[in-house]
Amino acid sequence: MPSNNKSAITNRPHKSKRLRILISAYACEPGKGSEPAVGWNIALEMAKLHDVWVLTRSNNREVIEAEMSKHPVDDVTFFYHDLPKWARWWKKGGRGVQLYYYLWQLTAVSKIREKHAEVEFDLCHHVTFVKYWVPSCLAWLKIPFVWGPVGGGDSSPISFLKDSSWKGIVYEIGRDCNRWFSFFDPFVRLTVRNSAVCIVVTRKTNSCVKRFRSDLKTDVITQVGMSEKDLVDIERISPKQGYGKDCVFLFAGNLLFLKGVHLGLRAFARGCFSTSRFVIIGEGPQRGWLESLASDLGIADRVKFLGPMQRKETIAFMKSADVLVHPSLHDSGGFVPIEAMACGKPVICLNLAGPAVVVSNETGIRIEATDPVETVSALSHAMQRMVDDPILRERMGAAGRRRVEQEFLWSKKVEAFSRLYYEIIESKAEG
Repeated sequence: MPSNNKSAITNRPHKSKRLRILISAYACEPGKGSEPAVGWNIALEMAKLHDVWVLTRSNNREVIEAEMSKHPVDDVTFFYHDLPKWARWWKKGGRGVQLYYYLWQLTAVSKIREKHAEVEFDLCHHVTFVKYWVPSCLAWLKIPFVWGPVGGGDSSPISFLKDSSWKGIVYEIGRDCNRWFSFFDPFVRLTVRNSAVCIVVTRKTNSCVKRFRSDLKTDVITQVGMSEKDLVDIERISPKQGYGKDCVFLFAGNLLFLKGVHLGLRAFARGCFSTSRFVIIGEGPQRGWLESLASDLGIADRVKFLGPMQRKETIAFMKSADVLVHPSLHDSGGFVPIEAMACGKPVICLNLAGPAVVVSNETGIRIEATDPVETVSALSHAMQRMVDDPILRERMGAAGRRRVEQEFLWSKKVEAFSRLYYEIIESKAEG
């Protein structure tokens, strides 16, 4: 172990030196999408450059150890933490997850302190979940701390809430209250104060974090990514057959108000899409309402609700569709759009939050979320363009695939993180 009495000059790491990195990844599972993919892929890619220890949830242990026994990875060590059983009986599925995550961070402090005493980490990095209003256990360590990617600064535009159920409105109000209370939370303030750098996923989140500490160094980088293996696997998946229609629109995700599926259905009903289909993959509390909406709009015979699917089957349907419609009102990330782009499909989304960062003018159409009527009209116009112009669909799809390969590979993201690590440690040594 290096001595703590070395001078700043000898402490300054050469960029070929492997650092000892501690990663906090509450969500971390192989073979998954969304946040579990963030934790897993950052850990594995970082292990190619540095010696990595990853703290994650104990319920991820079985699947992680099974994967590591089949495909061992050098220089990465997973260790686990959970609340005691008596303190987590109330957490079922999505119920109570926010409170559980908050308590998980606070109760993990002693475990990471023990691990730091054993290993002497050079730097620590919090990578999941993406909510700036929750503290990170890593903020208690007296070593350089990278916080993020974090999100959570975006909300549904107020004018769109009139379509929401009371549950949706309560959800949005509760979310806003969490963000407001976070400014008075001493643990969140400690996390912000001790961050060397905060990586944020949207510009709105960046402005929220700056309200805590205006001099905090921030960088806007989306948390979504894809591995080279993911791209190969997508190539090998055969598309589903049997649509036989001029243009097939696809939505994939949880059927929640914030996902904006109702906007997509209304846009589809407005256009001349008699020979097109709208396929919806996913499950959630809004499904019954969305099915009734499709019937009320007179498009039930052209809309198919397929329910939840495993990722591989979803990709197969995505490859057989023509366009992804993703009118989410405040996704911090954009995991489904990036998968569609990897499949060579154009994306229609709102110019909000994460999808607005992932999708470019070359790879899809971003709709301004002005008010529900204008937005639905613009969505319908964009869908009509896709129906009328197969060449445009092909060109945007090809551009999307290139964009994923050039800008969203995990290997490139992790290389950027690694350069940031060296800059932070060198700056500390000089200071």
